[in-house]
Amino acid sequence: MSSALNEKRPALFLDRDGVINIEKNYLHKKEDVEFIEGIFELCRYYQAKGYLIVVVTNQSGIARGYYSERDFATLTFWMIEAFFKEGVEISQVYHCPHHPDISAECDCRKPHPGMLLKAAKELHIDLERSVLVGDSERDIEAAQRAGVKESYLLTSAPTQTKATENIHSLLSLVRR
Repeated sequence: MSSALNEKRPALFLDRDGVINIEKNYLHKKEDVEFIEGIFELCRYYQAKGYLIVVVTNQSGIARGYYSERDFATLTFWMIEAFFKEGVEISQVYHCPHHPDISAECDCRKPHPGMLLKAAKELHIDLERSVLVGDSERDIEAAQRAGVKESYLLTSAPTQTKATENIHSLLSLVRR
């Protein structure tokens, strides 16, 4: 086997709600999706640098019965197509349908690193060279627990964080 085939690639890990789309409680319908300014530019920028684009999202609305796995899959396929039309290939979407108060503890719900570790194994990702953009400290903690060295907290307010940096705009990562 060629060494190029064995070489691990970095990934741009993205939380969905609050990073890809405007946060709306228990979003599960495409007509309610509003993409956050700069998301497509950010993904094209990292994709051009050789990064895989991977979504890692907690979806407790499934455990709560607000929507089904099928509803989530329908929205996900629509979102992947919307990104494709913008020149972005999403390599995979990982989701945690659990909530500890409803369906018990799991290792995939952020701040646990399960989704990132699964992605690394399945997609041959170099976690140390990867980047995560999240909108909550649990996203940042999951990245750190998985060994992701660079993380950004997307927030409109000054917030103490363990992230590499707070950012107020996705485009700020493109215009460096």
